Amino acid sequence: MTLLFEQLLNGLQFGALLFMLASGLTLIFGIMGVVNLTHGSFYMVGAYCATFAIARTGSFLAGIVAALVGAALYGLVIEFLVIRRLYRRDHLYQVLATFGLILFTNEAVSMLFGRTPPMAVTPAALDGAVTLLPGFEYPVLRLAFIGVGALVALGLWLLVNRTRVGMLVRAGADDREMVDALGVDIRNLYTIVFGLGALLCGLAGVMAAPLLAVEIGMGERVLITTFVCIVIGGVGSVRGALAGAILVGMVDSLGRAYLPQLLGGLFTPTVADPLAAGLASASIYLLMAAVLIVRPLGLFPMKA
Repeated sequence: MTLLFEQLLNGLQFGALLFMLASGLTLIFGIMGVVNLTHGSFYMVGAYCATFAIARTGSFLAGIVAALVGAALYGLVIEFLVIRRLYRRDHLYQVLATFGLILFTNEAVSMLFGRTPPMAVTPAALDGAVTLLPGFEYPVLRLAFIGVGALVALGLWLLVNRTRVGMLVRAGADDREMVDALGVDIRNLYTIVFGLGALLCGLAGVMAAPLLAVEIGMGERVLITTFVCIVIGGVGSVRGALAGAILVGMVDSLGRAYLPQLLGGLFTPTVADPLAAGLASASIYLLMAAVLIVRPLGLFPMKA
């Protein structure tokens, strides 16, 4: 029972991290219609900015600010210089341009920060663990990240559904020409949305820095998982991004915990261990296939 509870919390924490990435990507990809492969690079920039600021100042708060500002500013620069010219282009141009930006970003980050993976120190306030059940303790840092994910989900829902900016974004996704005709500069609106997506990547980078390896290319590995989340949840839907991220986080965490035990009772360790690792890695793609068979547009597709 304790193992199950722990893995459920781990799944929520991983899901919160994925939601930061998936929510921004679903705004950019689903609503703005841009295939942005550079999205994972913003996550990497945020993680590097956070670790650099923490190492120089010793303050985790400074790392949060540096990650948010660094990722958001880099995203705005990329949108202004490159993405703005691709809104009306075919997706092939967007893929090629943003793939080139991945290579550029990796080299730029390695030149600025070096190739040695930096280490992020867990802040004293979030260090240690709390007792949730008799005999079961869980890290405060992971609980804090789950709470941050919940707050961001609530904030994005309010932004998209209860504000004028959200209304204009949804209207621009449905009929860009009509929004232009009403006197709204859709380009500036899309710049704001793109910057918000990059800022959320920076927040994800802060969450990843104390828990995962911060290294060149970390954004590409998580990008595929992020796409899986928005496909499962429904392209263009923030609610779908949340549902997809939580499902992927749960399936990944539970699969890695329980598949070795299940297969260990059926096969020898030499067969069970690599088979369990392979199935755990493939579990989220099997989940995506199962969801698409039942609901081809995802669980919560964006309403037309």
